Amino acid sequence: MVSCPAYTVCVEPLASIIRPKYLSEFIGQSHLVGVGKPLRIASENQHLFSFILWGPPGVGKTTLARIYANALNVKYFELSAVSSGKEDIRKIVRFLTKENEAKLLFLDEIHRFSKAQQDFLLPFVESGEITLVGATTENPSFEIIAPLLSRCRVFILNQLQPKEMEKIIERTELKIGADAIDWLITMADGDARQAISMLENTNKLYGKITVENLKNTLQSKLLRYDKKGEEHYNLISAFIKSMRANQPDATLYYLARMIGAGEDPKFIARRMVIFASEDIGLVQPTALVVANEIFRAVETVGYPECAINLAHGAVYLSQAKKDRSVYNGLRQAQADSNKYGNLSIPLKLRNAPTKLMKELEYGKDYQKYSQEDLLPDELKGRKYL
Repeated sequence: MVSCPAYTVCVEPLASIIRPKYLSEFIGQSHLVGVGKPLRIASENQHLFSFILWGPPGVGKTTLARIYANALNVKYFELSAVSSGKEDIRKIVRFLTKENEAKLLFLDEIHRFSKAQQDFLLPFVESGEITLVGATTENPSFEIIAPLLSRCRVFILNQLQPKEMEKIIERTELKIGADAIDWLITMADGDARQAISMLENTNKLYGKITVENLKNTLQSKLLRYDKKGEEHYNLISAFIKSMRANQPDATLYYLARMIGAGEDPKFIARRMVIFASEDIGLVQPTALVVANEIFRAVETVGYPECAINLAHGAVYLSQAKKDRSVYNGLRQAQADSNKYGNLSIPLKLRNAPTKLMKELEYGKDYQKYSQEDLLPDELKGRKYL
């Protein structure tokens, strides 16, 4: 499964070398691959069907898809939704196979496919021209269109447990002490791919695997971008602060870093929607309209083209005037709400749908455009804006 550009030396990653090829070698997810469990039964009985594998990074989604395809001896295609599109689907559909030979498509990060791309894929799954196995770290209920989801079973994969991680680490056959194993298991947090990459890179850089060398490797650029890790939060923080400081060049740079690392474009777009109200607010209300349209564009288009939409929105927001008065006012009002609890609502502001409520003077003397202070008595005169 490893391909290299011409005239380059290709070294197969350790994670690929030790990847299990059969269910008997697979570690973890016993609720799916154990005796009598669904994926084992499907593999043993040659049962071909579409399904979604939902779970955190590095728990075996890609490996399970390959094992399943191998067990059923079907024509196997593998795409990443980050870099693939409709034309890639067309090529698979047109691919000539032996008569009645099934085509199984493994679509990694299926949540990155836009709704339009998923709509395009749907009829091929419906007709059986393609059997789909999708992999996602996001909740399929929110990220996959209902018609496609209804044609796939969803299997939830769990984070790998320490004992399972230890077995996977042992499979690398690298010399590593107990203290380094414990540190690595804690750091990787159930992500086998990250643990194996750490071991491989540490071995290449230092020749000896110790806790100190593992820590030094963790800071190396050799490791992949961790969407749950510190760099994830550092980049989005730098992105937002650059927009806040009206610096479009820095904004574009940090945006490019996130795009290049494969950050979820909807995560970036959501933060832009928040920013439009938090940092721009009343001084330029159209910023929220623009941010919402950018989010919609990201949903519709998907990578790689939606990077242009994100850049458009980010530069617009970075150049907009800034006003945090609404945000600050909300926080002050929330502080008072927490401090004073449920203060009594003035009678004139209360709804009076019944005769008894009217007799109790609910809504009495209420005027639509009153200039009177309408806050509870304890907060009279308080100014939030």
